[in-house]
Amino acid sequence: MPTVPLESAEAPLVLALDLGTSSFRALLFDCHGQAVAGSEEQLRHTLRTTPDGGAEAGPDALFDLLVRCIDGALARAGARAGNIAAVGHSCFWHSLLGVDARGEAVTPVLMWADRRSAVQAAALEAELGPEVHDRVGAAFHSSYWPAKMRWMRETQPEGYERVARWQGFAEYAAQRLCGDAAASIAMASGTGLLDVRTMTWDAELLSALDLDPGTLPALKDRTDASPPLARTYAERWPALADIPWYPAIGDGACANVGSGAVSPDRIALTLGTSGALRVVSPGGSAATIDVPRDLWGYRVDRDHLVVGGATSNGGIVHGWILDLVGGTLDGASAAEAAVMAPDSHGLTFLPFFAGERFPPHVDRATGVIAGLTLATKQASLIRAGMEAVAYRLGRIYERLVPLVTPDHTVAANGGAILGSPSMLQIVADTLGHDLIALPPEEEASARGAAVMALHAIGHLPDLASAPDPAALADAVVYRADAERHAVYRAALDRQVRLETALFPDGPTWDEA
Repeated sequence: MPTVPLESAEAPLVLALDLGTSSFRALLFDCHGQAVAGSEEQLRHTLRTTPDGGAEAGPDALFDLLVRCIDGALARAGARAGNIAAVGHSCFWHSLLGVDARGEAVTPVLMWADRRSAVQAAALEAELGPEVHDRVGAAFHSSYWPAKMRWMRETQPEGYERVARWQGFAEYAAQRLCGDAAASIAMASGTGLLDVRTMTWDAELLSALDLDPGTLPALKDRTDASPPLARTYAERWPALADIPWYPAIGDGACANVGSGAVSPDRIALTLGTSGALRVVSPGGSAATIDVPRDLWGYRVDRDHLVVGGATSNGGIVHGWILDLVGGTLDGASAAEAAVMAPDSHGLTFLPFFAGERFPPHVDRATGVIAGLTLATKQASLIRAGMEAVAYRLGRIYERLVPLVTPDHTVAANGGAILGSPSMLQIVADTLGHDLIALPPEEEASARGAAVMALHAIGHLPDLASAPDPAALADAVVYRADAERHAVYRAALDRQVRLETALFPDGPTWDEA
């Protein structure tokens, strides 16, 4: 969506906080949900990874990064900071940390990509069965809280016993900023521990984990503002001291809202560090919620459910390959890969460098490249990796199609796809459906947080009333080609056969 100059941005303005897996950012949006030019402060961070599958971060280091982002955005806003009417908040889903009775962190932040609890996830599924998915909207997996909590209890009992309260990083930050550790229903629904129908913590899982519900966050909806800023931060940011701060919403839900994908006629496709396709539908009544078991279902709020599937391996695959071959995004090998014919490299690639969530949710899955020969070139690896990621998205898309309208659109967002016309075309051809590419500068998650804040303060009547970013002249449509789709369809089937042969304990699509 085009940016607007700071001096002409129409009030009320919103400060959007966008906390991602690889970077944090803070920026302003105007009353129409348009980003304000020059207002963004972005700071990158790197997760600590371990050979046994760990992916974690220091909570205090992340919090310091957030504070510095806010400092930078307010400095850029200058006098216009006085027109900020609310703070909206997007944050990565699924993180977990423990704090003591004083609210101080006693564990690192375990991120969604932390795979060390794979054994515990499998044990929980064996004990409780797949039916738990029907309540919490998610299969047992190392991404979610139940497996992480059991892993910590079994492998780090002393640290586990020090925990007085469990929360995600979003709640940890809100506690330090506003003294409010409540979780939004949206964030709680991404834990794998919340009954998404009743919007309460799941009793069977609490019993299985021997977990006191008092150690879990209180719940609030996205329109319930936090208390005022703590004195330290009110003095640091006087422009933000007396305005509503709204609780964090999962970044995937925010990306849907920011992409205009708030009803069953549009699928949001996000490709960043990881990748996902999601659709939002009304979900206020428990009787209407039926999430297929090979997908997940989380909450946007009490009235909307977001259903989708995610691959753990998105842009990280491309980055891994470029690091391996010593290439760059604008290098000769990448340029050669961009113009290669579909599936012309002779490789079958399973891009499971971070395990896999869906499909299949196999924590122990690893990356595999089959078909390597002495003739394999750098460009072949790059192209095969791009296509392999597209196949994961293609499989998710197949499962979402029955849940959307026949005339649906697919809107793409995310840094790993919007800057790559060749990847956009590969994905469109793999899906066999036209793809709307939002403008490269579009920050869908941040915009979604801003739109929801504008709605919460009463400026927008509903989430669908914000301008549609896909209707703008600079949103490009990538047309799917039937012949290329047939080639990719055959290659996708080949990928599935290799996956099934190597990881036979993973669920197949036919089990849903």
